[in-house]
Amino acid sequence: MELITRTLLLGLALSLINAAPLKVCYFYLGNKDGDTALPDRCEGIEFDAITLDESGKNPFFFKEGHLWNGFYGPAKPSTMFFKELDEHHHLGHVDAAFRMHNPENQDAHDHIFLFLDDHMFSYYNHTLESGYPKAIQEDFPGVPTHLDAAVECPQGECVTDSVLFFKGQDVYVYDIVTKTVKTKAWPHLPLCTSTFRWSEHYYCFHGHNFTRFNPVSGEVSGTYPKDARNYFMKCENFGHGGDHKAPKCSEVKLDAITTDDRGRIYLFTGLNYMRVDNRRNGLHGFPITRGWKEVTNGVDAVFSYTNKMYLIKDDQVYIYKTDAHYVLIEGYPKSLREELGIEGTVDAAFLCPNEHTVHILQGHMIRDVDLTATPRVINREIHLPLPDIDAGLCGPDGIKVFKGSQYYLYESLMVLATSKIAPVPRNITSGMMGCED
Repeated sequence: MELITRTLLLGLALSLINAAPLKVCYFYLGNKDGDTALPDRCEGIEFDAITLDESGKNPFFFKEGHLWNGFYGPAKPSTMFFKELDEHHHLGHVDAAFRMHNPENQDAHDHIFLFLDDHMFSYYNHTLESGYPKAIQEDFPGVPTHLDAAVECPQGECVTDSVLFFKGQDVYVYDIVTKTVKTKAWPHLPLCTSTFRWSEHYYCFHGHNFTRFNPVSGEVSGTYPKDARNYFMKCENFGHGGDHKAPKCSEVKLDAITTDDRGRIYLFTGLNYMRVDNRRNGLHGFPITRGWKEVTNGVDAVFSYTNKMYLIKDDQVYIYKTDAHYVLIEGYPKSLREELGIEGTVDAAFLCPNEHTVHILQGHMIRDVDLTATPRVINREIHLPLPDIDAGLCGPDGIKVFKGSQYYLYESLMVLATSKIAPVPRNITSGMMGCED
């Protein structure tokens, strides 16, 4: 009431000054005791929906008629971003939301889908697409109305490019290509009021907590639930490792780096790993055991070959399938000698694109192993002029070998093996892995 009264008085005063008819202007004035009109997510609220924005850089957290754009900052009216919602519901409330990132489907690529009761909205560039809102079944046949949550799940993380729709304890897995639905029951999960995919991980939000789950099986690994205020927003007196600072780039040391068959780049250091090709989602480190749970003590070298990832630690080789999350192949780990015909510890390993030979770096030597041969044995040894390499990566621009907080770029393996003088070293930067320059 106080806010309305003050607004009307201000409108009246301006009208008298200008000698014009009264025209009420809705200025937001607040009050000296703070803003009580906007919800505060640090008080521990339950979100209605969560999705990335169209750029994939920042999340939208929805609560009734408001949303937060990003992990920091105050709430704003949701109609500032999705103005047509107010024409269909006075609060701008949504039941579920997800962003479609699918370059093969340009009609929906990087569109945001919002769901309300039995209808859905499709937005692109903050504009409601022509023909929307429409019934959910028109675009997603077999998906129920009055949803609780939704999240996209691309192939490689799910078996096919999919969207997971949540209603109660049922999950409707919608195949984007075939437009078919499979229903699963995950009674072990809390009732998700919103779901969120961030850096290849999936989160079910319930109350002010969240639970991380496997999008294929619904399996929950680790200790959950956890308070969202410690992880997904900046709140006073909250935060995991609140005083943690990113390391200086000059102090960084890589243990391994690899690119899988889908072009995803993984960087390993200590007990953690990071996806560095998807920096549109931010650079975030996670425990290696989150992706490869059997590898509990870090890695010495990693390389990828034919939809499998090889992780080497001490004299053991772990091989994981990469179809939908990483699954350790039965019978592994095996010894380096049994799997690759290699003795001793490994400093680094890499394959070049479309090749079948892995280059194993050990001290002053490069040892080549043909991965198509049975049994696998060393078929060539080359002297390495730059010894004790930490990690290596071969790509279209050449071969990068990392040593401490720097790396060296060579045009080819032959140049690496025959160079008497090392090229000028380049520094690892914040843009590469989120450290402090």
